[in-house]
Amino acid sequence: MKRFFPLLVIIIGLIVFAFVLRQCRQSGAANYQTATVTHGPLTQAVTATGTLNPVVNVQVGSQVSGNIAKLFADFNSQVKAGDVVAQIDPALFQATVTQTEGDLASAQAALELAKLNATRTQQLFTQKNSSQQDLDQAMANLHQAEANVKIKQGALDKAKADLDHCTITSPIDGVVISRSVDVGQTVAASLQAPIIFMIANDLTKMQIDSNVAEADVGVVTIDQNVDFTVDAFPTHTFHGKVTQVRNAPITVQNVVTYDTVIGVSNPDLKLKPGMTANVSILIAHRDNVLQIKNAALRYRPADATPTEARSTSASSPSGARSSGGRERRSGERTVYVLSGGRPKPTQIKTGISDGISTEVLEGLKEGDRVVTAELTSTSPSSSPAANPFSAPRRFP
Repeated sequence: MKRFFPLLVIIIGLIVFAFVLRQCRQSGAANYQTATVTHGPLTQAVTATGTLNPVVNVQVGSQVSGNIAKLFADFNSQVKAGDVVAQIDPALFQATVTQTEGDLASAQAALELAKLNATRTQQLFTQKNSSQQDLDQAMANLHQAEANVKIKQGALDKAKADLDHCTITSPIDGVVISRSVDVGQTVAASLQAPIIFMIANDLTKMQIDSNVAEADVGVVTIDQNVDFTVDAFPTHTFHGKVTQVRNAPITVQNVVTYDTVIGVSNPDLKLKPGMTANVSILIAHRDNVLQIKNAALRYRPADATPTEARSTSASSPSGARSSGGRERRSGERTVYVLSGGRPKPTQIKTGISDGISTEVLEGLKEGDRVVTAELTSTSPSSSPAANPFSAPRRFP
C-alpha cells in the first residue's frame, strides 16, 4: 500500500493540473455574439424632411397705395376667379381721374385751335399774305397740340387703371389660407406690392418640398413611391409619388441638398399647408430575401489576415446609408460564420440594405450563425449568462 501511495499522489496531481489548465484556457477564451441568417422582406429607402404646400399658391397684393376700405374674404373663404376680395378707398384716385379728364379736354380744345390757325396761315401763305416763318410756326403749334393730347390721354388711362386697381379680385378659384391686412389699414405699394391674401388653388392636391442630401439624390427618380408622416397624425402613414427632382442646389452650412417635389393626394383635407413631413422615398423592395445584420459585415477578428481585414473594413456595409439611405454597392464581402466554436471567414455577395439588415445574394444559407461581436471574459463567472454587464468588444 505504501508503494502505491506516491503513484496515487502523482495521479491526483495530474488530474488537478489538467483541471486548472482547462479552467485557465476557458477563462482566456473568447465568446462570440452571433446573429442568425433569416429570410424576410427588405426595403431600401431615402429619408428626408420637407414642408407641405399647395400645388398652386397665389399671393394677392395691391398695385396701389391707400387705405383698406372693405374686405370681402377672410381665412378659409372659398373664392372664384374674378370675385372681389378687397376694396381700397377710391376717393383720391377718382379725383385724379376727374382732373386728368379736364386736362385732356383742355388739350383737345388747344388742338382744335391749332388746327384752325394752321389752316388759316396756310391760306394766307398761299395768297402770299403770310411769311414762311409764320406757316412753320403754325404747323409746329399744331403738332405740339397733337402730342399734348396724347400725353393727357395717357395720364387719363393711367388714372383709370389706378382706380380699377382699387378693386382687388381673386385671380384663381381656391381657398384663402392667409389674410395679412385689416379694414382701415394702409398699404404702401411704392417699392413692392403688399400681400393682402394668399390663395391656394386646390387643397385636395398638395406637394411636399423635401430636401434630399446630395449623397442620396442619385438614386431618387420620378414616380418612386413615398411614405411620409406628419406630427399631427403620428400613427397614420400617408403616401405620395416623386414628381420632380430639381437641379438647383440648396446649400446651408456647406451641406448641399436638392428640392425633391412629392405629389400628394389630400381628399379629406387632413393635411394642411406648412406641415412638416418626415419622408421615406422607397428605392427598392424585396419581399422574401436572405438577410443578415449589418453588424456582421463590420466584425473583424484580431487575427484576421490583411485581405480579410480590407474586405471587411475598407468600406461600409453594402447598403450602408449616408444621411438618408444611399446604398454603397461593393463586390464580395467577408463575414465570419461560427463553426465549431470558432469564426470561419466566408465570402458573400450583398444586395440592398435598409441600414439595419443587408440582402445576401450568395455565400450563406438560412440558419447560419454569423459573428457580430466578440465577448471577452477573464473568469468563468464573467460569461454573458453569469454577468449581464459584460460588454461586447466590437470592431470597426
